[in-house]
Amino acid sequence: MSKPVVVETFPLGFPWKTFDPFLFCVHHLDEYPAGTEGMGPDPALLRGRPIGQDFTLKDGWRMYHGDTVPGFPRHPHRGFETVTVARQGFIDHADSMGATARFGQGDVQWMTAGGGVEHSEMFPLLDPEGPNTGELFQIWLNLPKASKYVPAHFTMLWSETIPRVTVTDENGRSTSVVVAAGSFGGESAPSPPPDSFASQPGADIGIWTLKMEAGAVWTAPPTAAETNRTVYVFAGDGVQVADQTVTSGRGARVRADAELVLTAGAEAAEVLILQGRPLGEPVAHYGPFVMNTREELQQAFTDYRSKGFGPWNWDSSAPVHPRDAGRFAIHADGREERPA
Repeated sequence: MSKPVVVETFPLGFPWKTFDPFLFCVHHLDEYPAGTEGMGPDPALLRGRPIGQDFTLKDGWRMYHGDTVPGFPRHPHRGFETVTVARQGFIDHADSMGATARFGQGDVQWMTAGGGVEHSEMFPLLDPEGPNTGELFQIWLNLPKASKYVPAHFTMLWSETIPRVTVTDENGRSTSVVVAAGSFGGESAPSPPPDSFASQPGADIGIWTLKMEAGAVWTAPPTAAETNRTVYVFAGDGVQVADQTVTSGRGARVRADAELVLTAGAEAAEVLILQGRPLGEPVAHYGPFVMNTREELQQAFTDYRSKGFGPWNWDSSAPVHPRDAGRFAIHADGREERPA
């Protein structure tokens, strides 16, 4: 008798449940209103919100740690990577490497924190008429012990370079797959940072988002048995995962060495899939730091408190760029890039 494809199912809380080598995943969806001259919500709309800690969905949006512009002002990381999939809206980035960027509308930023970096992620409301919908996935990918202290680095994967594969089933219903990491259907995502775990042979990292038409059937081939593969259903009325129905707002851990067949329900569905070979290393995690031992974790806090993770050469802990800046990135070496 063959083993079941679905190993377990679970609700999507905040954050979503993840499996080695992934540490964290959260889906932010905020229906922001029109932007003021300062690219934030009208101050009248901020009354009654716990500014600085606004994580409760109110009127369809949140300020997070922002006080004027929503987002996450200056904060540190060490020992892992952040992958930010910006599906709608824009994100203004600044960091202690001296790098900065504005990205969004399908772009992906992949940042290896390594030995330490401070950065800010702000969500400017560029449209003065509104709305300014913001949607993103923030995914944390662990680094192996040998790479915990590599130099910090970020790579921009512009939307124009990210493969989009459309698969049509035998009934003519289609599924669109955005390949942010790894490969699918003969297409491979742009390269992650050089010291990323995803750059190591055999890491088997995949980050795919699917848009499935109602009733569409989509199949992914099997991969290595030791790989962890997880399906997150975040929109629609549910998806059949092999022989189990996974409703919207739930996830399923599946066997990676079995063919994965998804069937959308009566409505169109959206799905995130994460896969990767587990590191199998001890994890010491507290706040913004992820190390292998408690002692390394304590050292991370000591290092940050004593000397920080590089100079902060910005005039604010939450810098935003001019409204008309467009999408761009300026790297730590001064190299500037814009999408084609």
